[in-house]
Amino acid sequence: MSITPSTATAVRLYGPEHAADPQRSYELLRRQGPVGLAEIDTDLVVHLVTDYEAAINLLQDTDTWSKDTRPWLGQVPEHSTIRPLVEWRPSLLFADGDEHAHLRKVITDSFALLDPNDVRVLTFRHADRLLQDFADTGTVDLVGQYAHQLPLMVFNGLFGMGDEHGPRLVGALTAMMDTDPERKAAGAQSFGAYLGTLYQTKAAQRGHDLTSWFIDHPNGLSQEEAINQIIITLGAGNEPTANLIANTCVRMLSDDRYFGTLTTGSLPVQHAIDDALWYDSPLANFSFHFPKKDVTFYGTRIPVGSPVMVSYAAANTCPHSGVPADGYRSGTKAHLAFAAGPHACPARSLALLIATAAIERLASYLPDIELAVAPEELTYRDGPIHRTLTSLPARFTPLTPDAEGVTPWSRSSTGPETESDSPSLVTAGRGSVRSS
Repeated sequence: MSITPSTATAVRLYGPEHAADPQRSYELLRRQGPVGLAEIDTDLVVHLVTDYEAAINLLQDTDTWSKDTRPWLGQVPEHSTIRPLVEWRPSLLFADGDEHAHLRKVITDSFALLDPNDVRVLTFRHADRLLQDFADTGTVDLVGQYAHQLPLMVFNGLFGMGDEHGPRLVGALTAMMDTDPERKAAGAQSFGAYLGTLYQTKAAQRGHDLTSWFIDHPNGLSQEEAINQIIITLGAGNEPTANLIANTCVRMLSDDRYFGTLTTGSLPVQHAIDDALWYDSPLANFSFHFPKKDVTFYGTRIPVGSPVMVSYAAANTCPHSGVPADGYRSGTKAHLAFAAGPHACPARSLALLIATAAIERLASYLPDIELAVAPEELTYRDGPIHRTLTSLPARFTPLTPDAEGVTPWSRSSTGPETESDSPSLVTAGRGSVRSS
């Protein structure tokens, strides 16, 4: 018989022990049943769904569950690391019903105007700029020097800002994650200034970019709504994509099935990405939901307004999710790394495109790259939400100019696209967004 959450001890999903072995935490939670009690910050306890079937049912049931955090927000301390993630905003993340559909359509319609080839070229161009900074050194931290910078640089372009604003965006969001209050506050101020500049620039002169399409969409967003859809798109597309790039690199550089993929391996990059999404979900636990009335969910009584989260990581590795005994899965896309149902991540295709292009570019220039430490020495950032490596040290043969001074980034090179091949902004989807 499973332990009922009312009598169970909450399992801590933060701290060094959880960061080192999250599957141990999920196993402890599964002993409580499909829904257990988890502590996600000091004295902040939520119900956590670890069962695959239960997670699917919750994510698809909008009649029982609400995404509005406001009734619960008063119980979350102002200083909590969770607070910024649940602070209510007029965005699709916290909306229900018609309001959610109204806001989501703006994002999905705008994303549909992006040409995948343009996004791919944009990713290659920014990947090249990052690679240039370390390709001649022979060593790199693939987290700090590559994975955690590249998605933001790409999104900066997709939203219509010049390349010179990319480092500003990276710096602001990096500072916002700092533990020092002053640095965090400075980062938030810088991010706010960036958003203000972005909106005012596009409000004054439209372009072929997401911000302009958000503003011009027939659903008629206010300035506040448009900015908050930008915020949620950056949040949904940045850190999970960065984690996906890094977690996939770990798999490719440490798993015998992938080791050597860059030159002779038998499994492609996309297969490594799929495996990382199944077994090392970059967004481990999220999807805050709140019952609209007292409910009994998979044997657990949950009072109205109580927070319930979904563990994508635990659901994916749940014994009933179809994970084969040998841990090898081929071709299926049924993982929950991007959630499911009406609130499934609208940036799924975009994130996969960016991650694939980022890893392919790295592989094409540094084919002999390898881990500089043993896989068991890698560490992950403390926290209940993201599965984020603290660093990913790697080494490779330095890439230096040939006898004629040519590098892969020289305009005379046959390597990456030259400036004339890469759009300064995304030029897809010419014309205004139309409602359907």
